[in-house]
Amino acid sequence: MNVAIIGCGLIGRKRAAALGGHRLVAAVDVCQEKAAALAENHPGAVSGRHWREAAIRPDVDIVIVATTNNWLAPITLAAVEAGKHVLVEKPAARNAGELEAVMEASVRQQALVKVGFNLRFHPALRKAREIVDSGVLGPLMFVRGRYGHGGRPGYDREWRADPGIAGGGELLDQGIHLIDLSRWFLGEFVQAEGFINTYYWNMPVEDNAFLLLKTDAGQAAWLHVSCTEWKNLFSFEIYGKRGKLHVEGLGGSYGTERLVFYKMLPCMGLPETVAWEYYRSGSSWQEEFDEFARAIQEGRQPDGNLYDAKAALDIIGKIYGESEK
Repeated sequence: MNVAIIGCGLIGRKRAAALGGHRLVAAVDVCQEKAAALAENHPGAVSGRHWREAAIRPDVDIVIVATTNNWLAPITLAAVEAGKHVLVEKPAARNAGELEAVMEASVRQQALVKVGFNLRFHPALRKAREIVDSGVLGPLMFVRGRYGHGGRPGYDREWRADPGIAGGGELLDQGIHLIDLSRWFLGEFVQAEGFINTYYWNMPVEDNAFLLLKTDAGQAAWLHVSCTEWKNLFSFEIYGKRGKLHVEGLGGSYGTERLVFYKMLPCMGLPETVAWEYYRSGSSWQEEFDEFARAIQEGRQPDGNLYDAKAALDIIGKIYGESEK
């Protein structure tokens, strides 16, 4: 299939490198130099500054949207209205309301939209999903997740610190990943409580968020996201009645990606422990795009879609709404 990428920054470049056998035909960015640099690495691709032209090109099958948050929903909507399948980066919109028109158009045009919930495709989390699905962990009780980074000089002056562009702070940025993973393992949440605060950065959006989510069956997700972590951290624990899974690290500055399975013994006491380490977590980008391509070929919803994004954004909106009272 032919692909157009709109937004040629770090994530756009990662997406371009993970197209497999598909073809990049157009690269678009407000910075012409970034678009040209990306197109140069893909013979036959053209570069430009005007996203709408690329989004409706007759020869384009898939549009990848990797822009700032304020443009995610408008560009996705235009591409879907033109009958294109779209891979849009998380959070897919600044709020749940912005997704409604996109969802309606997706159904009307029979165009699939995949949201960039890339963590679902990291090997440790895929293995964790496999173990949970096998039933060996027993019924799940709760999950506990932490995800954070320490920012960088000037972080509070970047676009992520502008509520008009970003739509929110750390809860929307990294928190949506933890919410999505929690839903992926536990199912729908019927209660959401939380607290957001700006402890360190001089910006009008939060730098920390604390959440407690509950399913109808009483399963819980206890989550914390932070951009005052100082040392990048990812930790996600899944507790079943017969054991526990712990995923740590995402590669790179987050440390080696690792999954540990603590299996409860009949006599309880120290559990039986098995660990897996993954040194090529970058393959998740290829795995995610391959899943989207298969979903298109099979005519089904992709793993991590608009409905998943809407559910996560509804929770985020509730927490933001409570914080304003």
